[in-house]
Amino acid sequence: MATTTASLDIPASPERVWQLIGGFDSLPQWLPYIPTSELRDGGRVRSLRNEDGGLIVERLEAFDDKARTYSYSILQAPFPVTDYLSTLTVRETPGQDTARVEWSGVFTPDGISDDEAIALFHSIYTDGLAALHQTLTAPDRRV
Repeated sequence: MATTTASLDIPASPERVWQLIGGFDSLPQWLPYIPTSELRDGGRVRSLRNEDGGLIVERLEAFDDKARTYSYSILQAPFPVTDYLSTLTVRETPGQDTARVEWSGVFTPDGISDDEAIALFHSIYTDGLAALHQTLTAPDRRV
């Protein structure tokens, strides 16, 4: 199994950040490369389309609104990994009005090296957190 984690401090309250990203169907609101999301199975499965029209199907595995965290697995995707489990968490930054957002994943590379799989997902998480920061702080896109 391989693992990677990306984190970013965002100048917004944890509550405000969680309000935006805490919904399992909210990716299109802050992640530009996922323009569509559709829930099914009582909101526990989301079907996402990326910018190229590729399908990604994910299952919500755990959700804790109070702790501001959820975990999900991939059921179907064009990624060279299996046994994928990812967690998105929003934490308070002590003494500051900022939120630390952490996106982590564990997975088994399939047909590529651990380092290649780690680089792929670290890039996805880092780019995603940068997009979240942009959504929450850009004057013309303020949520």
